[in-house]
Amino acid sequence: MNYIEIPARAEKILNVLHGAGYEAFVVGGCVRDSVLGRTPGDWDITTSASPQEIKGLFARTIDTGIAHGTVTVMINGEGYEVTTYRIDGAYEDSRHPKEVTFTSSLHEDLQRRDFTMNAMAYSHETGIVDIFGGMKDLQDKVIRCVGNAGERFREDALRMLRAVRFAGQLGFSIDESVREAIRSMADSLDHISAERIREEIIRLLISPHPSWFRLAYETGITSVIMPEFDRLMVQSQNNPHHSCTTGEHTLLAMENIPASAVLRLTMLFHDIGKPDVCVTDENGRDHFHGHAARSEEIAYRIMKRLKFDNNTLSRVCNLVKNHSLYPQLSAKDIRFAAFGMGPDLFDDYLLVKRADILSQNPNVIQSKLNYLEEVGRIWNEIKLQGDCLSMKQLKLKGTDLINDGMTPGPELGHLLEHLLLKVLEQPHLNTKEYLLEESRRFRKQTAKSCQTQV
Repeated sequence: MNYIEIPARAEKILNVLHGAGYEAFVVGGCVRDSVLGRTPGDWDITTSASPQEIKGLFARTIDTGIAHGTVTVMINGEGYEVTTYRIDGAYEDSRHPKEVTFTSSLHEDLQRRDFTMNAMAYSHETGIVDIFGGMKDLQDKVIRCVGNAGERFREDALRMLRAVRFAGQLGFSIDESVREAIRSMADSLDHISAERIREEIIRLLISPHPSWFRLAYETGITSVIMPEFDRLMVQSQNNPHHSCTTGEHTLLAMENIPASAVLRLTMLFHDIGKPDVCVTDENGRDHFHGHAARSEEIAYRIMKRLKFDNNTLSRVCNLVKNHSLYPQLSAKDIRFAAFGMGPDLFDDYLLVKRADILSQNPNVIQSKLNYLEEVGRIWNEIKLQGDCLSMKQLKLKGTDLINDGMTPGPELGHLLEHLLLKVLEQPHLNTKEYLLEESRRFRKQTAKSCQTQV
């Protein structure tokens, strides 16, 4: 590829820098993605101009990371990071260079980057600048470091997890020298913040190849960032419902569900408690009673450790807890199941259930899919009918009970719960008239019971 189409605003920045006599290129991921026919998310620019010279050429700039040579140039409300050619000094925390030195050499700037595919620059005047063989590695679909892999990982340990993430995103292999360096240096990921590790995990899981999380296991990364997963990979499943280890089942299940962070994380964690509850009977058959509850506990612990937001944590843990639920094929049981986990999660539950089933022993898949299809059919009818599935859908509110003479307090909440259970049993009872009548009957019965006890 000799020509890359650059967005007009990024091209304007290049033209201003060129017009002032400086070198300037788009660089890194935008060049890589353009070569691969992907749409770049960001257009980063590198230049021989110093930060102060950059600031002097544009009307509006933000000192994003000026100590490291980065200025954000604002063009019509859109920001582009423009970074001065630099040489990184010594890294003391496996993440940041202690200092940087600005240079006039594009070669020296590209030399400090992580992977060959990310160390290419481009301008219309020069074409692609590819000093380290990035184009060939893209053609060969291999991830290789710029220079010595060990040196790159000593500079920033997160690059090890990024190598695995890029493999999953692009469907590339990892060069053996890179694998060996990761195996010998994975422990240094202890120095990386939970937030940065979490973001790389999510990017890998929502990639086209989430099962390539296996690479994180094979290179020793998970032994540092998620040792619970290593136990999963060696846990057998001598059981008619399964035909592979728990770990292999987990990897396959992630492939069988849509690429959302909540769903993929659910499949990653749904069986992670199995090693803790495994019992082998006298016939050599493995059983995992209570594994869903144990998996929820471990999922919660891992996600808190990696500092996931509360909404994601709650949804994932709820789905993990309920993934092995098999409601009876009746509208009543499915309404209660939806109420138990939250109606807004039930569609996701069906996707989780399907992914779990598709990753089991082929001999049992079809019968379970038939069951799940019927659950889905009943659930769709429930939604079409608008059945009450939560307190907010109840036709009687707390204010109605107060207006009817009840005093605010715990008893009022207990009464609403009683009414909701009635409606879950029989949706047609969800009318204000019936519920008010039932509330009066229930209050009288409760009062009479209290008097009898006295």
